[in-house]
Amino acid sequence: MTAIAAPKAASPAGPARRWRRSARRWGWPYLFVAPFVAVFVAFSVYPMVFTFRLSFTKWHGAGLAEWVGWENYGYLLSSPAFWESLRNSAALWLLIVPAQMALALAIALLLNNAALRLRNLYRVAIIVPFVTPLVAVAQIWIVLFDQDYGAVNSVLKVFGIPDIGWLVTSQWAKPTLALLFIWKTTGFIMIILLSGLQSIDPAYYEAAAIDGAGRLRQVTGITLPLLRRTLMFAIVMQTLAVFQMFTEPYVVTKGGPYNSTTTAGLYLYNHINRADLGTGSANSFLLVVIVMGLSLLFVRLLSPKD
Repeated sequence: MTAIAAPKAASPAGPARRWRRSARRWGWPYLFVAPFVAVFVAFSVYPMVFTFRLSFTKWHGAGLAEWVGWENYGYLLSSPAFWESLRNSAALWLLIVPAQMALALAIALLLNNAALRLRNLYRVAIIVPFVTPLVAVAQIWIVLFDQDYGAVNSVLKVFGIPDIGWLVTSQWAKPTLALLFIWKTTGFIMIILLSGLQSIDPAYYEAAAIDGAGRLRQVTGITLPLLRRTLMFAIVMQTLAVFQMFTEPYVVTKGGPYNSTTTAGLYLYNHINRADLGTGSANSFLLVVIVMGLSLLFVRLLSPKD
């Protein structure tokens, strides 16, 4: 009768060897991304956590921070100047974003036409304002829209229109800043929309043309529905930019006249400039919440339906 051999015991080194092999196989990706994670934590996560903690304190950049709880948030929410800065930013958003989206889409549709001659030259020309230093553009704006010696008023005088205080009256200061912002950033939005247009299959337009759809019908029935995600991204980007707008009002109008161009970004800077870092931190987080809420609203409204 043949004896049945007992099964061999597993080598104790087997599991350890398999674990080392798995670690070498799956550990390399984490090793490669580790530098980015370290930089992101050091320069993004940690400053954000530190700023959030600072928003509950009173601190002027030196000494120990005094814990004040929700006092900074209560001060801002009860401050007329804070709400005025939000109203100014909202008014600028209404002046900028709808007009800029329509203008950028029209330019993108024009430059997406393969039959257009020199279209690459036009694309470069339209993107030039976006890559021009903002401070230089703002200084040019001051010269152009000066009430007494500006080129704009000089041209208007030819048509019998009296001098307009573009930068010194509450009525015209916001539209002048909005025009600066539109001129500066429309090329960037045009590039985003142009990339979305080029991702649309030309077969849709060919089928629509065969069915007798005109150019306008193709835009409303094909282009806009298929471009909703790209438009949503562009609107969210410009919402962030408008509510963070700082350089334009700081250089051109200094927030005036009568605080009519003190944007949310400039109001935040005023706290930092006075070394009121606790209130400034609370202000920044309130802006984060407001802009995040607006962004989620736009995402909800513009998301393509299944």
